[in-house]
Formats: sequence, structure tokens, C-alpha cells
Amino acid sequence: EVQLQAFGGGLVQAGEFLRLSCAASGITFDEYVIGWFRQVPGKEREGVSSIGSVDGSTYYADSAKGRFTISSDNVKTTVSLSMDSLRPEDTAIYYCAAALSAHQIVHQRNGDYWGRGTLVTVSS
Repeated sequence: EVQLQAFGGGLVQAGEFLRLSCAASGITFDEYVIGWFRQVPGKEREGVSSIGSVDGSTYYADSAKGRFTISSDNVKTTVSLSMDSLRPEDTAIYYCAAALSAHQIVHQRNGDYWGRGTLVTVSS
């Protein structure tokens, strides 16, 4: 069974740091691109960042560049998103997803498998 488990969300104040993790199982981890998305109720889903588990190729949305860092641990089959200098506009439900191509994650903003979201709330 394919599972993506996102965790690490919480309530923080603006300017603080939070680290999200996405633990994957049931897939050949190094064949997949893992992406992080976020969504505010009533708004379109937004791609945040992605990483290729083998080559380490990364993508960051403009809103994430310079503040967020994505990393992959192939031993633990876990992708993490370190979010620094958080802003209230970062408040959203964050989801991780897996796909076989970066194009699907980055441009189609979709994945083959999705984890349940973890809520990040940034207060001002």
C-alpha cells in the first residue's frame, strides 16, 4: 500500500521556523519526485517545492525561494521541507505528493499519490 504521511505542522509566530516531513512507503522512493503543495480553503492549490530523490534536483516557488529548503533522506524515505522566516501568508494546509516526473509536480501541480495535509498556521 502506498502511503505518504505528512507531519510537522503547527502554530508559529511570524519569523519563526517550522520543519515539515513527508514519510513515504510502498513506492520505490528513488524513482519518484516528491513535492510539497499548500492550499487555503477556497483558494487554488499552490506548488511550493519539489525534489527528485535520486538526482536531488529541486524546485521552489517564488514565494518559497530563499526561505524554504527541501531535502530528501533516502534511507528514511522521507522528504522534509524546512520553512524559515515564516509569514502569515504561509498559513495553509500543506500536502506532500509523489509523481514520476518533475513536470507533473511542477507544471501540472499534481501527483500520483497524496498524503493527508498538515496544517501550518503563522500568526502575526
